[in-house]
Amino acid sequence: MTATNSLLAKLDVPAGVARGKRFAATRLIEALSASVLVAVAQAQSNSGYDPRSWTYDQGRNVLVSPGASGLTAGGEFTPEESEIPRQVVTFSEAQPKGSILINTTERRLYYMLGGGKALRYAVGVGKEGLEWSGRDTISKKKDWPDWRPPAEMRSREASKGRILPAHVAGGPNNPLGARALYIGNTLYRVHGTNQPWTVGKANSSGCIRMTNEDVIDLYDRVKVGAQIIVRH
Repeated sequence: MTATNSLLAKLDVPAGVARGKRFAATRLIEALSASVLVAVAQAQSNSGYDPRSWTYDQGRNVLVSPGASGLTAGGEFTPEESEIPRQVVTFSEAQPKGSILINTTERRLYYMLGGGKALRYAVGVGKEGLEWSGRDTISKKKDWPDWRPPAEMRSREASKGRILPAHVAGGPNNPLGARALYIGNTLYRVHGTNQPWTVGKANSSGCIRMTNEDVIDLYDRVKVGAQIIVRH
């Protein structure tokens, strides 16, 4: 109220003005102030991932971003879509149907459909110095996996002043997202992410990131034992 009175003074609204007009001016100022606070809060939530600002819709099995961009006019939630949507493309290279090929330079994952076609997804890949390549198989799949950052990662982040937890239970706030495909006996995975804006960039510790919507789609297609090739 003190701030509102101060603004009224600056707007030169006389104390003796008709009560109705003064009340209207007060409400206008309060509404404008609230709008500014909302804008500031939105700017802060969009500056990075804050698990407290996300929600999970159990019925639709989707994450809802801080801006609630998935909120429909009817008040229902829809999945967050990738800015680089998956699509069926021509793929002339001979690879087994049902296998995966990842091109980290392109930041794309190809799931082989057979008949010279592949389903292409956008992915996030290892940052500079953490790139890798190789051939292996999908050893297991997990729905809403737990995350246990390896000791090497915890040590590396600790040297930067960031302390990682030893374990994060599976769920919408877990860095591995909705699904994970484990690559052989390595520490690498193809997994979802609660930071969809990082997909299409090179900023992971070596794992392959996908939007939760895309990793759920891939998870339902890929079989344990399928071949996976990562090229740099």
